[in-house]
Amino acid sequence: MGFFDDLRSRIEQVDSVVSVGLDADLDRLPEHLLDKDLPRWAFNRRIIDATHEHAAAYKPNAAFYEDADGWRALRETIAYAHGKGVPVLLDAKRADIGNTTRKYANLLDEADAITVNPYMGRDSIQPFLAREDKGVFVLCRTSNPGGADLQSLELESGEPLYERVAALCDLWNENGNVGLVVGATGPDELEHIREQVPDLPFLVPGVGAQGGDAEAAVEFGLADGVGLVNSSRGIIFAGEDQGEDFDKAAGQAAKRLKNRLNQYR
Repeated sequence: MGFFDDLRSRIEQVDSVVSVGLDADLDRLPEHLLDKDLPRWAFNRRIIDATHEHAAAYKPNAAFYEDADGWRALRETIAYAHGKGVPVLLDAKRADIGNTTRKYANLLDEADAITVNPYMGRDSIQPFLAREDKGVFVLCRTSNPGGADLQSLELESGEPLYERVAALCDLWNENGNVGLVVGATGPDELEHIREQVPDLPFLVPGVGAQGGDAEAAVEFGLADGVGLVNSSRGIIFAGEDQGEDFDKAAGQAAKRLKNRLNQYR
């Protein structure tokens, strides 16, 4: 079975399309965890315990783990999530050329899926695409305000660049393992991309702290019921002011988002 088959099973099992972003920022972790051997792992474990019943996937962002202790914490986090039966999507936005991108693709030895950047073309992400059992989410139309600087540029054909990216990804989906990253902050674009590529699952960020459109995220983000709607800070730091009970607030936030999204499924 490939990643999207596993993801479908997980979605059906927990009746949820929620992706919980594990952005374990050391500057925002509860003070009582900072004396632990691996504070980020200690934090993530509590978050996973509190949210796994509502999580279709976990999405750690590699930026918060790129040091020696961070990679250790990330490996522990992935293993623990897998122990709970939850797939892990590593938000790494990797791509390069030649042997460099082949090394980057080794990250999929740990995680079940990854985000990649298509700016350098197909050969830069081919080693990821070749991993038939792994998911590859390609950046298409992101939720940040500056995404339009390049993604909305009009090509000679009259289409914006993000539409060309979506069309190319549809062609590159030879192994049935390609999805798109499409932000919830632009619901019209989300709808348009879905019309263009009806079969590609989307990872939809921006519903939590960025205030994206939850209804559009569900209506257009899922392909035959499969896709992910991500919230990071809105869940994991929901209890930031609650001391040792931070995890309870995170669990409640994940449940609220699941119920909110399920209104539109």
